Parts: sequence; structure tokens; C-alpha cells
Amino acid sequence: MKNIIIGFLMILSFAKCFSQDVIQPRFSAHNKGKMFFFWGGNRDVYAKSDIHFIGKDYDFTIQQAVAEDKPKGWHIDYINPARMTIPQTNFRIGYFISDKYNVSIGVDHMKYVVKQNQIFNVNGIINLPNSDIGSQFNGSYANKPTLMSEEFLKFEHTDGLNYVHAEIARVDDISSWLSISNTDKVQINLTEGFGTGIIYPRTDSSLLSKLRHDDYHVSGIGLSAKAGLNFTFFKYFFLQTELKAGFLNMYDIKTTFSNEDKATQNILFFEKTIAFGGIFKL
Repeated sequence: MKNIIIGFLMILSFAKCFSQDVIQPRFSAHNKGKMFFFWGGNRDVYAKSDIHFIGKDYDFTIQQAVAEDKPKGWHIDYINPARMTIPQTNFRIGYFISDKYNVSIGVDHMKYVVKQNQIFNVNGIINLPNSDIGSQFNGSYANKPTLMSEEFLKFEHTDGLNYVHAEIARVDDISSWLSISNTDKVQINLTEGFGTGIIYPRTDSSLLSKLRHDDYHVSGIGLSAKAGLNFTFFKYFFLQTELKAGFLNMYDIKTTFSNEDKATQNILFFEKTIAFGGIFKL
């Protein structure tokens, strides 16, 4: 009996030693089943865009309109819940379906402002009733240089040019390239992906002195591609930088309160993002 007890204790001792020698995988070694979210800001560059305005008494196109974003800079509004939509912001939440791939949904809250008091060529016709304030602009336009005064047109997607989209992205750990061994303390990932979704802007448009229509409205669809770097610290917190290029087909932009009035345009954009987030295992 004594020998049996001694043998049993020796087995337990060997089992304990063996279990201590088993190396537990790092939290950062696998991503499948993890969720993440981030919040940040963006800066945007837009290619020149033709804007087509259609209505009961007009049909004209502004050619090669120049637009810019409307940055807020480093500001408390980015974390003030009552004012978060004032700056240009990004929100995303996602889930890793494998160690390398995740799916996510989010909103890129960009801003788009056509430069005022610029001269653009205009093609088309304006034939408003003589009693309308904007009738001063009546006439036929054939590549006619026209000043974008506030009386003629003010056109902004400033609350904002909201790109609501889903993405699929690949993530690769490149920490070893920089000789980082303990990725539970610092991990560097390369990420790239594709997205598609809808454009849900609130357009501030004052067209030919008409009252503006600035309700949120689904105005089109978009496609985008991105690449970025993710810096994860202490397993659960990260900083992510991204470069994103995209195409927005806006086929139904509300410009006035009349259902007969709308604008269409295609926008090519380039977006730079920096965001802070968290990642955790479900």
C-alpha cells in the first residue's frame, strides 16, 4: 500500500512538472473570436467632380467643381458626446472570423465643401419664373464661366458626407520584422481591406436662393479600399492609422423641399484616419 501511495505521488509530481513546462499561447497569438472597436478622426482630399442639378425649371451641370474637407483639428469635441458629429470622425466595430480576417461595420463621417466664390464652367439651362429671386440667373449656359456666389449656389455635405459601410479586412502580424518578441506588450499589424455601403448625408445646399433641404437622406452607394498599420499595446488597446481611397455614386442628393429637385455627382476621395480602440475575446 505504501508503495502504491508513493507511486501515485510521483505521478502527480511528474504531471505537475509537465504542466508547468507547457507554454500557454499569448493572447495576441490568435485573433479568431475577438471583437474590436475604434473611434478617431479623418482628413480628406476630393477629386474634382461634375455636379448635375435637376428641377422643374432648370437642368444644368457645374463642371469640375473643387471641394475640400472641413477639419476641426485636435479638439475636445472628438470625445464630447453632445458634439461628436461636429468634427470629422470614424467609428467601427468588428469581429475576427479567423486569425487573419475580420468583418466590420462603421461610419466614416467626412465633410465636403464646394469652394465659394470660385468660377466654374456651367452647362445647361435655367428658366425660373420671373417672380423667383433666383430668376436673375435665367438663361442658357454653354461652358459659361460662372461665379459660385451664395446667391447662385452654396453646396456642402457637412453634417456630413456619411459613408455607412461594411468591410472585410486582412490582418498580418509584422512584429517580428522589428524584432519584437513579446507581442502581448507591443504588437504591430499590417491591415488591408475592402468596403461597400451607402451614403447618408445631410446636405447643406442653397440653390438659386431657394430654401435648403438638410434632412438626412440616403443619397447613393460607395466602394472603398484601405491599408493601414495597427499598433496594439498590452493586449487590449490599440492605435490604428489608415489610408483609404473610394468612389461614391450619389444619384439622389436632396437640394430643396421640392421632390422634383435633386442633384447627382460622383466623388473620388482619399481619406487619412487615425483612431484609438480596444480588442477583447468573447
